Amino acid sequence: MLRYNRIFRPSILRACFSTKPTFQFNSSREYYAYLEEHHTRLPWGFSVGSSQFDFIPEEAPHLPATMTLTLIKPHTPTPLFGAVFTQNACPGAPIKVGRTRLDQDKLGAIIVNNKISNVCASGGGVADAQEVCDAVADHLDLASGKMILPSSTGVIGWRLPVDSMVEHIPKLLDTLQDTSILPAASGIMTTDLYPKIRSADVCGGRIVGIAKGAGMVEPNMATMLSYILTDLAVPRDTLRSLLAEVVDKTFNAMSVDTDESTSDTLAIVSSGQIPFDMKQLNEFRDALYQVCAGLAEDVVRNGEGAQHVMRVNVKGAVDEVMAKGVGKSIVNSPLLKCAVAGNDPNVGRLVMAVGKYMGKHHKGIQIADSMTISMGGLRIFEHGEFALNSEVESLLVEHMKRAQLTEPTRGGLNNTSRDYPPHDYCVEIEVDLGIGNASSQVLGIDLTHEYVAINADYRS
Repeated sequence: MLRYNRIFRPSILRACFSTKPTFQFNSSREYYAYLEEHHTRLPWGFSVGSSQFDFIPEEAPHLPATMTLTLIKPHTPTPLFGAVFTQNACPGAPIKVGRTRLDQDKLGAIIVNNKISNVCASGGGVADAQEVCDAVADHLDLASGKMILPSSTGVIGWRLPVDSMVEHIPKLLDTLQDTSILPAASGIMTTDLYPKIRSADVCGGRIVGIAKGAGMVEPNMATMLSYILTDLAVPRDTLRSLLAEVVDKTFNAMSVDTDESTSDTLAIVSSGQIPFDMKQLNEFRDALYQVCAGLAEDVVRNGEGAQHVMRVNVKGAVDEVMAKGVGKSIVNSPLLKCAVAGNDPNVGRLVMAVGKYMGKHHKGIQIADSMTISMGGLRIFEHGEFALNSEVESLLVEHMKRAQLTEPTRGGLNNTSRDYPPHDYCVEIEVDLGIGNASSQVLGIDLTHEYVAINADYRS
């Protein structure tokens, strides 16, 4: 660690550097061992499996591909399930089908494919999704394909290789096991660098969640793909209302690149194996929040090309909508994201991002004199002015460097991101608008050369 001149106040040093990470890993082996020890155990009453096959996309025969099918299955069909979906006005076929599944009496399984999202493809995407569901139901001896929830993620505009998918289902079923959720967490990945799993033991039962998502992520009622499993027999209507409540404060309060996917799906399923006492509702809600908040942070930390995670806490707002809007404006600012990527404390862009949102959505409300802004625990803006000098700038640079997920190479270009999360440090930003009592926390990432490279070459 750098040694600082004594002119710096110890209180400032503590504010910037005292926070310890919740986790630190030095290799993917360490990360996987941690998952296996703490998070992968399935709740009672579930099986999962995952299997791959090669295929040739109709639309791009010069790009042979490998698709992974993942199956999540309660041991017996359950009425205890719910889901939220993207609000994108051009949703994929699985979203259209999935919304109809919410009216079904029971859910028998979830089938997920990566590589192709089944969005706006020629030839009948809804029929393709339903054909796959029918085949899964037939192999599971279920009464109808309407008991199967489909999810797809990947390239938009291509058609599913339905014949190959249906042919591969028996091999997929052979992989089912009821011990670990890791095969499902790994199977749903696309450009993700590592699987994301969170869990909580609560009320005598268990909640386990997985998520995928690395790009095209600014959810509006869900993340890209996420599945929450529990063995607690929480009533159906309660599950659904809790999911909507928790998702709004977690997955809906993050952004990788401002783009809301056409395929966003978040489902919750209970096997109903363990009785649930409604007196424990608050405990369950808190545990569900813990799982979803952890997954949301994992998605952001594994954002495409991410070198820093920004955690923005906004308080002093008139309402939560305003607080979240200010936070989103900050993490979505291309100029600020670039500055963070370069460890450049160009904090004028913070004030710009706040003022941009407020000027557009809350005309007439003056905040410049009431607002304070801190970064890394350092107060850098108050009474309408910045409080900056060379010492403060040095501390801000060090704060951002500590939050780096990889070391930059010469010339400022980033190394390829690690296939594990090295730590959970964030670039910490706090904005107090000083005009109310509402607050919100928003997560986002920087904007790097690697993000552009990944999305310039995504298909090829």
